[in-house]
Amino acid sequence: MSNLFSINSPIVSATLALLILLSIVTWSIALFKLWKQWQAKQHDREFNECFWAVREWGDAEKVARNSQGDIARLAQAGFAELKTLSADQQDLKHSGAPQDVLERMLRQQLQNIQRYHERGLAELASIGSTSPFIGLFGTVWGIMHALQDIGRSGSASLDVVAGPIGEALIATAIGIATALPAVLAYNFFLRRLKVHVTDLENFAHDFLRLAQKHDYKL
Repeated sequence: MSNLFSINSPIVSATLALLILLSIVTWSIALFKLWKQWQAKQHDREFNECFWAVREWGDAEKVARNSQGDIARLAQAGFAELKTLSADQQDLKHSGAPQDVLERMLRQQLQNIQRYHERGLAELASIGSTSPFIGLFGTVWGIMHALQDIGRSGSASLDVVAGPIGEALIATAIGIATALPAVLAYNFFLRRLKVHVTDLENFAHDFLRLAQKHDYKL
């Protein structure tokens, strides 16, 4: 590791340090999101097993109230809205047909869940798109610094030129090595999020169907 910072240029050394920091951030975000997604998947699986096993509408509300996970939060928001509709609220927020009011609440809750899971994706996209350019900047600066040293030494032989320029190219290599995991992680989590949102939308449709069957009452 110390060899990476042996280049006689504080700009290149700072560039390498920044790229290493961005790499640490990338892996930290990726590992944290993997853990959160695994946890959410476990909660959703447990909730689905319990929710669809009950026979009474009231028992389904109890299952949602005592469960965790994104689908459970969606169900909790739906049941909370049904209670409000049953109380015959007359304010502007609850004006309109019961189906429209419930559908709007479920959509808002689904969007909140989606925004929660989008956290970290912007950072991964930014790291993936900027890291190669940061590395290229370090390389260009290192080559300029190396050429200045070569000019002062008055020698342009291959053994004199290759060393400093080769060291400067390390910044580009590290920039690419930093960008690749960030881009791969961004695409992976974006795909997983789209699948998860589809599951949430399917449950919201099923919940609306059940609520309509029970005349939007709890």
